[in-house]
Amino acid sequence: VGHGPSPSSSTPGAEKREKQYQAHQGFGDHHGGVTGAHTYFYTDEANCDQHMETFLRCIDASGGSSEDGFSAIKLTALARPQFLVQFSEVLVKWRRFFHQMAAEEGQARRAVLDTKLDVEKLQESLANLGIASKAESQQWFTGENLGTRGTVDLLDWNSLFDSRTKLSRPLLIPNRKTGQLEPLLSRFSEEEELQMKRVLQRMDVLAKRAIEKGVRLMVDAEQSYFQPAISHLTVETQRCFNRSQPIIYNTYQCYLKEAYNNVTGDVELSRREGWHFGTKLVRGAYMEQERERAAQMGYEDPINPTYEKTNEMYRRCLDYILEEIKLSQKASVMVASHSEDTVKFTLCRMMELGIHPLDKKVCFGQLLGMCDQITFPLGQAGFPVYKYVPYGPVNKVLPYLSRRAQENRGFMQRVNRERDLLWKEVKRRLLTGNLFS
Repeated sequence: VGHGPSPSSSTPGAEKREKQYQAHQGFGDHHGGVTGAHTYFYTDEANCDQHMETFLRCIDASGGSSEDGFSAIKLTALARPQFLVQFSEVLVKWRRFFHQMAAEEGQARRAVLDTKLDVEKLQESLANLGIASKAESQQWFTGENLGTRGTVDLLDWNSLFDSRTKLSRPLLIPNRKTGQLEPLLSRFSEEEELQMKRVLQRMDVLAKRAIEKGVRLMVDAEQSYFQPAISHLTVETQRCFNRSQPIIYNTYQCYLKEAYNNVTGDVELSRREGWHFGTKLVRGAYMEQERERAAQMGYEDPINPTYEKTNEMYRRCLDYILEEIKLSQKASVMVASHSEDTVKFTLCRMMELGIHPLDKKVCFGQLLGMCDQITFPLGQAGFPVYKYVPYGPVNKVLPYLSRRAQENRGFMQRVNRERDLLWKEVKRRLLTGNLFS
């Protein structure tokens, strides 16, 4: 994966950045350095089908245990991880080609959704590069909105790349070092075509079962070099199943520097296409591994430099989604956090925006066994609140839980705080003579 020069290598740092989506022998096992999530080894497609059956049983269990339940799935359990890396590389190169053309028009520093290419100039550029004649490219820009505005933004550009069409079709982009055109999708075989179809079919099966059981499906975020493919496949599924309500939830990791761009881009896409945006916001679970990989392969660390910057990113993304809920009522968010400050911020903004708990547009989630001093008061106050329940063999679940305890450095302090609060309540009841009321 990823051999040969970058098509956008004339952009400073682009060649280094694209290393993020290249295969690396030392990270063939994506378990190492993972502090807060389970990961999967790929054996064959039959094994992926077995994982799908496990997820189906979990959906059944969620549907039978609560109303408006959730069930979480991981796409690395449903597809070959190397395929997800390859597909991520292709998606990123396609987007960076757009940004390269925007930079040549003097739009290098604009916000993602403010970057717009003039359709006629873009068609001329594509013709000059030998990618498509003007007549051919006119066929590209004939969508409902394309051409009527006279401009193309990143969402329009991404819409030209449809994962449900044949991946190996000719699609050329320029190699800026050699000056030659190269096929963007040259590394996709017939087997990878089938893998794409299979993973979408598995997601369709899971989504239909979730609807049948009244369960919402959360697609977990994973390592950044898988994530473009995971997000793309999740959005494809949201387009199909989130027409009238949010059934499929995408997950955004706010320790990533690109988190806000990813959130705002997908919200805008949901607005344009009229489907419901569903999301789970987390801080992230792969920091050590991400930083080690970036250092070894020589690309920019994708993680925010400090915990405080991650907190800022979390609040920025959350605030944007809360504003969207207020504006359209077609967005929903799970605030998946063990931070009291994050929960307090959410409650304050809900009050300011007039978002009522009974609207069920905002819910909260904490891991089972952690932060009960947050979970129970939220539930008693009428907020939708969920406990995330890990499942599996004991020898795999216990290490997962221990890693999460390490990840949440203030865990023991919160346990002490919960104990102090309980003792304070016991003393209050003793003094008032209402021990059992």
